[in-house]
Amino acid sequence: MNKVQSIQNIVDKLTKNHNDNYPNIPIHKRRIPSSDCLSKIVDIIRSIIFPGYYGSSMVNADSLFFHTGVNLENLSAFLSQQIFDALLFFDAKERNTIKVREQSQELAFQFLEQLPAIKCRLSTDVKAIFNSDPAAKSFGEIIFCYPAVKAILNYRIAHELYILNIPLIPRIITELAHLETGIDIHPGAQIGEYFSMDHGTGVVIGQTSIIGKHVTLYQGVTLGAKSFTLNEDGHPIDIPRHPILEDHVTVYSNSSILGRVTIGAGTIIGGNVWLTNSVPPNSRILQTKAIEQDLTYGAGI
Repeated sequence: MNKVQSIQNIVDKLTKNHNDNYPNIPIHKRRIPSSDCLSKIVDIIRSIIFPGYYGSSMVNADSLFFHTGVNLENLSAFLSQQIFDALLFFDAKERNTIKVREQSQELAFQFLEQLPAIKCRLSTDVKAIFNSDPAAKSFGEIIFCYPAVKAILNYRIAHELYILNIPLIPRIITELAHLETGIDIHPGAQIGEYFSMDHGTGVVIGQTSIIGKHVTLYQGVTLGAKSFTLNEDGHPIDIPRHPILEDHVTVYSNSSILGRVTIGAGTIIGGNVWLTNSVPPNSRILQTKAIEQDLTYGAGI
């Protein structure tokens, strides 16, 4: 068999109907949102939330109103189109596209109305990061350089879209931040004001997590599920399964908190802790003391 025939054989195997041992995933024939366009939408929102830091460097007090208005117009047009594509993504039935278009425009406008609140929350997050990091010299350094700000911004955008029951787009937006920063926050999580992540790399926050105000997480922290409840068909049921962190909780690096447990207000959890039970307010949870061994000349190995 020559190379051309081999290629044709591979194509045939990839495109023919699959048998039961290799179930067929049907070709997706409906519209799909664009990751590239959603990335541009996030950039526009960054320039609205942090004018002068992102977008045009020519923004000043006199031109701010103009620049914000232009950005909002572009954002409304781009976002309503992406919402339109998302609403048709999961719909297997024919829909009245005119009504879907109207619904998309209305949902986009509802999101725009939340931008002032998003800006306010992000301002508290920047302040919290600044107050918790002596290495930070200014708010501008945090906005420009800290990956936590990018991840939190994407999350707060995605969370508002998630609340509006817009499919797919919230997850794409948080995954864009995950790809860029290594921080994985599900858009369904509920996170209060003054949220801080120091370094942030490897932080995972599950869908049903609830985080209060003035909470700080260090790198590698996981707020995950301990186990899954399955339905009769063996599929996981979407029920609350992630931790609740009350106000003023600090969790140090590489600790995992799993299951629907509550970490009381004011609690400090040390590094490398594995925690699957609730703890009362103002607790101090530390790992057991390290065991010291003499390894001279290979002893203890």
